[in-house]
Amino acid sequence: MRLAEIFERVVGPEAPIRFRAYDGSAAGDPNSDITLVIRTPVALNYLAQSPGALGLTRAYVSGHLDLEGDMYTALRRMSDFVFSEGIRLSPLQLAGIAKDIGWVKFVNRVSPPPQEMRGSRLLGRGTRHSKKRDAEVIQHHYDVSNAFYELVLGPSMAYTCAVYPTAEATLEQAQFHKHDLVARKLGLSEGMHLLDVGCGWGGMVLHAAREYGVKALGVTLSKEQAEWARKRIAEEGMGDLAEVRHMDYRDVPDGSYDRVSSIGLTEHIGKKNVPAYFASLYHKLKPGGRLLNHCITRPRNDLPPFKSNGVINRYVFPDGELEGPGFLQTVMNDTGFEIRHQENLREHYALTLRDWCANLDRNWDAAVAEVGQATARVWRLYMAGCVLGFENDVVQLHQILGVKPDGTDSGMPLRPAFEPPVA
Repeated sequence: MRLAEIFERVVGPEAPIRFRAYDGSAAGDPNSDITLVIRTPVALNYLAQSPGALGLTRAYVSGHLDLEGDMYTALRRMSDFVFSEGIRLSPLQLAGIAKDIGWVKFVNRVSPPPQEMRGSRLLGRGTRHSKKRDAEVIQHHYDVSNAFYELVLGPSMAYTCAVYPTAEATLEQAQFHKHDLVARKLGLSEGMHLLDVGCGWGGMVLHAAREYGVKALGVTLSKEQAEWARKRIAEEGMGDLAEVRHMDYRDVPDGSYDRVSSIGLTEHIGKKNVPAYFASLYHKLKPGGRLLNHCITRPRNDLPPFKSNGVINRYVFPDGELEGPGFLQTVMNDTGFEIRHQENLREHYALTLRDWCANLDRNWDAAVAEVGQATARVWRLYMAGCVLGFENDVVQLHQILGVKPDGTDSGMPLRPAFEPPVA
């Protein structure tokens, strides 16, 4: 039995992609601009061991399965018959594959690619969400290579959802607009002290210092991020106002800040730690201070527990957890924050990810030279898949603004003016 026959039986003869295999067989739409290529029998080992998204990811990352054409387009077309339902092979189909490539080869178990961070590799890294383990898993993702992130993220080096003032805005314009939206929601003004937790490469810290004259401190668990940010702060001559430290936000002294921004940190906290997280940020604020929490969320609070062994957790964000916006807002409220504003920016994250995907494709050879083929493939697959996730409302992005009351005075204007008119 040829592999093309197996493909057609599994996904149907009307699959909107082309299929080609190492045995010379082909199937699917011959005019499709997307071709799925099975390069070696190892790809089938991965699919037999883990049908569906995980097996496909392992085969693609390791290079035993390839994809010709645009990754986002391929995932969008494949999502209905692969990622939603999973590949399911009958005993007859399995026997046909085994006969074609040899039973011993087919049933042979293959180790996952080294880019996969499984639970067994985390057991020696401390208790889940302990300071030690959080530091290690953050480094797993963010200490890939500053040069690689420059290729993907562009000059802003902002690895969080941008906010597009118009559909035609560039990525850099949208990232500037995001930082300025956060600044306006916080009501930043000269002389204030801002704490930016999970500050990345210091984009918000620099924006607050440069545009508003704020004395800003950013903290990150990534040593490479901190080093890059300190160098950029020095290059811009902002060292008197902006600072980035390699440290855990939990170690920052309490009661010292007028404003706190948290842009893309909450996803790494873990649900059981969310109350302690917001309590920590509450205590770091002076009375009358504001917190802007910006993070990826789930559409609802009552969804099943977050899948901790999925592709994203194994390859991109170990120990990552997403919560519903209602849950986060409730915990903020119960901590003592007065909630003043919240909004969902999920469409903006789809646009952001599209721009990052375009950057990676444009700089593909340089990216591979910097981090290797397998890691670059992880990023191509993960970012394209996330575009679909935000477009299809599988995930969302919420900004929630809270005030630490000073008595009964919120310090908020009667009507906010967060968004300036678009020229």
